[in-house]
Amino acid sequence: MKTHKNLSKVRSRWLNKPIASYLYDDWLVDKGSLTKRLQQRYANFSVQAVAVKYAKPIVDEAALLHSQSYKAALIREVLLMGDNQAVVFAHSVLPSASLRGAWHRLGRLGSKPLGATLFANPKVQRTPLSYKKLSANHTLYQHAMKCLAQHSIQTTTQTPTQEKPVHQKPNYLWARRSIFRLNRANIMVTEVFLPQLLVNITVK
Repeated sequence: MKTHKNLSKVRSRWLNKPIASYLYDDWLVDKGSLTKRLQQRYANFSVQAVAVKYAKPIVDEAALLHSQSYKAALIREVLLMGDNQAVVFAHSVLPSASLRGAWHRLGRLGSKPLGATLFANPKVQRTPLSYKKLSANHTLYQHAMKCLAQHSIQTTTQTPTQEKPVHQKPNYLWARRSIFRLNRANIMVTEVFLPQLLVNITVK
């Protein structure tokens, strides 16, 4: 019989491939640049920076980056927008040691997509993707929903006559992550797929 501790480990584990991800599957397993694919799909694509700050990464993120969990890293969170709708929440962990040399400008990207910069350098290596179905108690799920709510408020404020969109919180969100490496520098990028992307997939 599995103990409570073992069950917790299983639930927190990231998978080598998505299981029963259905309409998200094609997006999750695509090894190319997500930014480029979204640019091809949407005539109006943009990046909305939500938070760029130094903070402690999630424990398992620090472990994979071979960094002490108590050390702050630059955390960059953005919304990838397609036709003015938030379709992906991107969470990146950039250790201070990695923001040197060729990557010294990555902390000042603003509304420029990080992925486009990483894929533009042929010397950058990427680890295999790993996947997770984020439940509502996961930190990244909560960050994604908070950013989505803030975007909705901002959109309504800018266009007062527009009806405030209602975002019903999903039971889970599919996410994938990988580490980009250049020499000894490592950056982790996690992409969380938001419900609006699924709506667009079914409609288009």
